[in-house]
Amino acid sequence: MDTFLIKAVQLILAFAFLVIIHEFGHFFFARIFGVRVEKFYIFFDPWTELFKWRPGKYIGGLGKTKKIKGNVKDTPAKGFWKDTEYGIGWLPLGGYCKISGMIDESMDTEQMKQPAKEWEFRSKPAWQRLLIMIAGVLFNFLLAIVIYAGLVYATGEKYVAFRDAKEGMYYSGEARKIGFHNGDIPLRADGKTLDNPAEGLLKMTQAKEVTVLRQGKETTIKIPSDFMLRLDAEARSDTAMVNFMDYRIPAQVSQTMNGEGAQKAGILPGDRIIAVDATPTPDIYTFLATLKGHDNMNVPVTVVRNMNDTVTLPVSLSGASKMGIGLETDPSKFFTAKVIEYNLLESVPRGIKLGTDKLTSYAKSMKLVFTKEGAKSIGGFGAIGSIFPEKWDWIAFWNITAFLSVALAFMNILPIPALDGGHVMFLLYEVIFRRKPSEKFMERAQMVGMFLLIGLLLYANGMDIIRLFK
Repeated sequence: MDTFLIKAVQLILAFAFLVIIHEFGHFFFARIFGVRVEKFYIFFDPWTELFKWRPGKYIGGLGKTKKIKGNVKDTPAKGFWKDTEYGIGWLPLGGYCKISGMIDESMDTEQMKQPAKEWEFRSKPAWQRLLIMIAGVLFNFLLAIVIYAGLVYATGEKYVAFRDAKEGMYYSGEARKIGFHNGDIPLRADGKTLDNPAEGLLKMTQAKEVTVLRQGKETTIKIPSDFMLRLDAEARSDTAMVNFMDYRIPAQVSQTMNGEGAQKAGILPGDRIIAVDATPTPDIYTFLATLKGHDNMNVPVTVVRNMNDTVTLPVSLSGASKMGIGLETDPSKFFTAKVIEYNLLESVPRGIKLGTDKLTSYAKSMKLVFTKEGAKSIGGFGAIGSIFPEKWDWIAFWNITAFLSVALAFMNILPIPALDGGHVMFLLYEVIFRRKPSEKFMERAQMVGMFLLIGLLLYANGMDIIRLFK
């Protein structure tokens, strides 16, 4: 399957799943409080829909409807599911619940002109309406916790702690510019001990200072406030070999390709490449950088075999400076790894911590969006799709889905009209001041919010297109 198609399928699946969970949160609390939900849609359905169904009433799609029996009556919903139309829209930009008696993206102003009915949103106490509105965000955050808990329960955690990476880390160009050196071992970020690289990377980029161990001595590095944006710009460029940092591990051959230069020269799986054309290559990234620029050349490659024997072999490289080998990339093959197993009870608090940490880190990083460089780094569906792996990996898929669920929860709670946070803001106003904003004001606020969101959506996806042509 084409790489683009694999990424696109993962993006659509994750997005659809998150939309269903988010909207089900609204649906669930609305029905608990006796509020009718008229529609429950994945994706938007302007003018027509791909599919629709109302239990016991009708089924259809693409504008055609086949009645099953009867018509919907203007009476309170009697069943939890039965009086809702379920469907799939054709515009994959989100999804929605159309809740009776509520000013939302449907802009059903005719309904709001009618006298309020007991099963409508507007007839319920403010605290019930507040719970209905925050339910989507709550369900997204709970979903992230469930996914993280499930992942650690199923796979545990295995990593090489920073201190156990005896050769230290290899750093990107932007990281070296602010003071990191290849071989530095991260110790602390703002005084807090660093251990797990999966968590430590983000803590380091958001810290004010990082302490590293360099040649046996501790050194403190000041982290610029825009460091994360610099790393993002570097990652988008063609010059980045590593995003911020990675383990500094030997260039050890894991396999050789039949008929390629390495195999013909006698290089074997397990050989460690320590020099190319007499230039030392102490780690994978130095090796890859050194190999460049030797197109169609015969190059002496020095390897250590069986941990003792040093052999130099003449290797014929391809037109792209390739020698036809695979490299071992698992740091646990070279350093002691920590392995943590979780039972069902232990996985829950670990899932909560991972979800909370992700939410906190995401919230901290959002302040960068309001800077000039941050605005340039905003991306749309293309940027989101790019974070999925090129080959299908369920563990990676669920990890990314959990992170996107956290991001969706945070974005939706922002106090912007048309988002859940906008409705929450107006409900809090009602609770505090004991009066509702006028319906006309709410309609106008909803329109302004929708225009803002559409503008942001166009801008973000436009930036994706611009980057494609750079």
